[in-house]
Amino acid sequence: MSTSNFIAAKGLGNPHIQTLIPRFVRRKPLFEPIWETLDTPDGDFVELAWSEDPHSTSAKSKPVFVLFHGLEGCFSSPYANGLMHAFAQQGWLSVMMHFRGCGPNPNRLARAYHSGEIGDARQFIELLDHRYPNAKKAAVGISLGGNMLTNYLAHYQNDSKLDGATIVSAPLDLGACARRIEQGFSKLYRSYLLSSMKKNALNKLSLLSDALDLTAEKIQNMRKLYEFDNLITAPLHGFRDAEDYYHQCSGLQKMCDITVPTQFIHAKDDPFMGHEVIPNFTLPEHIDYRLHERGGHVGFMSGSFHQPKFWLEETLPNYYRHLLHSST
Repeated sequence: MSTSNFIAAKGLGNPHIQTLIPRFVRRKPLFEPIWETLDTPDGDFVELAWSEDPHSTSAKSKPVFVLFHGLEGCFSSPYANGLMHAFAQQGWLSVMMHFRGCGPNPNRLARAYHSGEIGDARQFIELLDHRYPNAKKAAVGISLGGNMLTNYLAHYQNDSKLDGATIVSAPLDLGACARRIEQGFSKLYRSYLLSSMKKNALNKLSLLSDALDLTAEKIQNMRKLYEFDNLITAPLHGFRDAEDYYHQCSGLQKMCDITVPTQFIHAKDDPFMGHEVIPNFTLPEHIDYRLHERGGHVGFMSGSFHQPKFWLEETLPNYYRHLLHSST
């Protein structure tokens, strides 16, 4: 476990400011992506956002930066288009897979996504491996996407088809995080996320009511993320209940199963989660765990009060510079 050089912007060190300010600093995406639809074997689809035409000659000569977003995230999320742009500027082909229903179009099935769903990610990464067999590939998972990526790396181990990975602000103990977000000011984040999740569920009510014993009233009356997970996420995806889902899909105890060089970035003051997500056991040498005093949840805003900078967009391309120079 190590700490590196993240220093919060002076005057912006509060964890809630760190968490919220990216949306005020970056109000619109940095570029327009190239969209692609990837059909899934069960008749559904996921949507891919690319930094450039993935079939171009230029794209085929670059290493590939792969991004997995957080809960209810999308290309418009400040960290998403920012990281894709930062890597593209350094010579990478950037791509983000939207989890089902998170892209521009609603997915076809009742099934959605969750923190341990690795099937779609596997199909997506196999597509990248097929298209760019000689390219180096680095993946970054943000928040929920980070816990998912942890599950993926632990499951596929030496067959991950990735050369490196970084997990940022991941809820590695899902149950503890569900409890933490119900405390104090963090309820603001819970309200925002739950509102979005309920809206999406209501838009798919006919599908969900066929799959589950759900009514619009039941959905509207949900007040906690735990309730949503217990009544929708868990039964919809084959888990007994929320506790079963949390137990099976929390990435913390799977970290030592990872064989690919992997970096974890976490802030002690993350308002979405407590100390339970921080490993208290010895990690393998190829796991680079970086614990920072500050940074909030996927914040990590450095620079100054008047000129804040997205630290992740500076440090991650530099961290993977060795892959950029070794790619064929």
